[in-house]
Amino acid sequence: MKCRGSVGVIIGSNKDLEKAKRAVEILKSYGVGVELKVLSAHRNPEGLESYLKESDARIDIYIAMAGLSAALPGFIASRTWKPVIGVPLAVGPLSGIDSLLSIVQMPRGVPIATVGIDMCENAAYLALRMLMLAGRCVEHDNKG
Repeated sequence: MKCRGSVGVIIGSNKDLEKAKRAVEILKSYGVGVELKVLSAHRNPEGLESYLKESDARIDIYIAMAGLSAALPGFIASRTWKPVIGVPLAVGPLSGIDSLLSIVQMPRGVPIATVGIDMCENAAYLALRMLMLAGRCVEHDNKG
């Protein structure tokens, strides 16, 4: 299967790059364009806001990975109509349980599809399925 489209993968800290790269590799292996950004909702809200305004026309789906209070996915989902997939990260004394609850407990009107703690790969596969439903993926055979 090959897919057209683009996914914005956003993390709040360079410490999360290795986890984010797992999702990026999967998406790229299916032909999806990926933008990987390090933008914190806490430390750089203006930069994140600016990126979302400037990228929304070309990004189909956002994947936001966050730990602790996990404000990043909610920040994004409150500012776009594009699908947002939240990945809670296993950091801090609760090993990601706090992140999971923060991401799934968004107010009405701010939906976030949420995968399991540290399940970056599942976020990529969910994005691929969303692109498939949107008609952005085609099956192909490898016979030439």
